[in-house]
Amino acid sequence: MNALFAEKRKKTRGITVGTVQIGGMAPIAVQSMTHTFTQNVRATVSQINRLAAAGCEIVRVAVPDEDAASAITSIKKEITIPLIADIHFDHRLAIASAKAGADGLRFNPGNIGNEKKVKALVDCAKAIGIPIRIGVNSGSLEKELLKKHGGATPLAMVESALRHVDLLTSLDFDQIKISIKASDVSRTVAAYRLLSEKTDFPLHVGVTEAGGLFPGIVKSAMGIGMLLAEGIGDTLRVSLTRDPVEEVRVGYEILKALDIRRRGPEIISCPTCGRCNINLFDIAEQVERALLTSRLPIKVAIMGCVVNGPGEAREADIGIAGGDGTGILFKKGEVVRKFPQERLVEVLLAEVETYGKQA
Repeated sequence: MNALFAEKRKKTRGITVGTVQIGGMAPIAVQSMTHTFTQNVRATVSQINRLAAAGCEIVRVAVPDEDAASAITSIKKEITIPLIADIHFDHRLAIASAKAGADGLRFNPGNIGNEKKVKALVDCAKAIGIPIRIGVNSGSLEKELLKKHGGATPLAMVESALRHVDLLTSLDFDQIKISIKASDVSRTVAAYRLLSEKTDFPLHVGVTEAGGLFPGIVKSAMGIGMLLAEGIGDTLRVSLTRDPVEEVRVGYEILKALDIRRRGPEIISCPTCGRCNINLFDIAEQVERALLTSRLPIKVAIMGCVVNGPGEAREADIGIAGGDGTGILFKKGEVVRKFPQERLVEVLLAEVETYGKQA
């Protein structure tokens, strides 16, 4: 872990979601959420297991009705990571999800209902022994807070969150995690900064409804990255309108870029130029897909120039480059082997496998 990050990181209260420790200086956990209909057990299990293979450590599922809540029992039997039930509007679905085996609950203060309903939800979570995430979204704040603050401002979002923290703690419940998201970076960051000053409960960070691949990655990297760099955040989710496996990939890339956590290979590749005469884009994509589930801590280089490539990627453990029909394999900047260019991916993946056996 980056020593500067460890020094800056705010120490929060520790809670447990299933087998995963959250807060209390535990590693920042990467979360995602399924896109399947939760009541479709087979499809949901399949997606969760794909997410787990990619490194997802906690998964959230939508619970819009009783069938979805009931399905949690069957889903839990076939997955290996903790499952959080996401509840909107009906507190009874939270109770049903908890009884079905959910490892945690998430509710939105803006639409869950009155204090009596929240108390019933909390009493159930307390009896079973699972945590609750208070999940505030700018798009669903309480009407009186919108009126009081003139819209979904950072102050309004923080007040909503802390109001429900106070309610839960008054009910003798402290297994709490908080998220406070907007769809834009500036409000999200401002809200989390303010919230972090006012509470020591663990925080789940992210930018909600971030969008498709490119805007979603940029907004998430900026928002989550700024917060983590300031020591704020105990879990994260990158929200993309894509396969949720991509969310996990981006989450780890953010952690890796900040030198906070490393999982699996680090792939570096040149942006290409007029000297490149191989399809480097396709080669890089093939390697990324092949190594998606690898946990091997190795730095891999994919370069487009056999002359300059090895020197430019001297810090890589293993690298390939090609041109004029010839492929080369290099280690720490030194060429160790030449072979036909069409075997670039094959040779690299075989060498990574060998490296793993020797590690």
